[in-house]
Amino acid sequence: MNAETLDLARLQFAITAGAHFLFVALTLGLAPLLAAIQTRATVSGSETHWRMTRFWGQLYVINYGMGIVTGLVMEFQFGLNWSGLTTFAGDVFGAPLAMETLVAFFIESTFLGLWIFGWGRVNKWAHLALLWIVTLTAYVSAYWIIAANGWLQNPVGAERRGDRMVLVDRAAMLANPDALIALLHVIGAGLLTGGFFLAGISAFHLRRRTADLDLFRRSMRTGMIVALPASLLTLGAGFNQFAVVADHLPMKFAVSQGDTAEQARLQAELAAELGPGDYSPPDWINLPLAVMMFLGVVLFVFASVGLVLAYTNRAGILMRAWQRLLTWSVVLPFAAVIAGWIFREVGRQPWTINQVLRTEDALGPSVSAGGMRLTLIGFTALFAVLIALDAWLLGRFARRGPDGSALGVPPETAVEPEPVPNF
Repeated sequence: MNAETLDLARLQFAITAGAHFLFVALTLGLAPLLAAIQTRATVSGSETHWRMTRFWGQLYVINYGMGIVTGLVMEFQFGLNWSGLTTFAGDVFGAPLAMETLVAFFIESTFLGLWIFGWGRVNKWAHLALLWIVTLTAYVSAYWIIAANGWLQNPVGAERRGDRMVLVDRAAMLANPDALIALLHVIGAGLLTGGFFLAGISAFHLRRRTADLDLFRRSMRTGMIVALPASLLTLGAGFNQFAVVADHLPMKFAVSQGDTAEQARLQAELAAELGPGDYSPPDWINLPLAVMMFLGVVLFVFASVGLVLAYTNRAGILMRAWQRLLTWSVVLPFAAVIAGWIFREVGRQPWTINQVLRTEDALGPSVSAGGMRLTLIGFTALFAVLIALDAWLLGRFARRGPDGSALGVPPETAVEPEPVPNF
């Protein structure tokens, strides 16, 4: 296999999956926040909370739609470039991916459509139930994806039979410790992203002193109330993952700790067991690890300070400076999740399935360097456009405020023109 072709294929999948993960993080964060806000509106009848539901709901729908498009493109990657993986382990790896497709593209999107078009047409409690189903299926979908990824990190519950992997213990795969601790980490990161999204946009409007100040004060408090425990969950699950990594991916752990002696010992051990080769991930994985950990601490500090200031009604230069800083901090959780994803995936190299299938063997035999260059340019351009469009739409509707939201607003009743007399 041509090394250039392999590098191009890996870069293409990294761009595809990384871009999709940006949308997923916000979806996982906004869904439960939106459901909680609508629950408060349904129970109390508060007009402010209904307006909050429509405003944040419209931003959620925009992001969700873009996420569906990027997810479809990512799914095609396995058939286009990585047929070696699907041929060898499709019977195992494909099962959780199929469940995720069923949950996300059928159940979740169906109920979200019913929620979008059900405003004023279904009972308010039924309408609320639709949104909670959307939230639940979003997290079930995340579990199936992480179960598939966790199996690549720690391939339990399956055994090799000839030239294929066969699932022999479904429970072991579903309860994979690598997947479960990663799920907690992703849930925390998603809620952290959603919390700072609410707080940052609210800070923008509070700084500008736009209308609906009460709405944005409540939204900021909601965002910070969620962001603080979410930051603790993210940090706690992240640090606990090191124990799992040390157990299942000791070479990755040795590199992350800078333990060159252990790294050399493991290299010699693996070379003796599996044959000549470089079994160590690149040393630069410590850079995204450092970025992720640094941003995690920064976001915890911001959330702690922000929760206190969210209940402070004083205005002034310092408060306006804080609100401006909080607005720009919206991008920090996205940077942290991408850094974490790079550390997780690149740290598994040179394996696609840890100590079972090398990445070079997972690539399809018909993939060429020329074809990879062409599709890499096409996919990169597509995702750049989608990310820019999503950011532009979110920014546009966020700046408009609640009055610019069309979600849940019934169309104006058409007025029949008076008949013209026929003379």
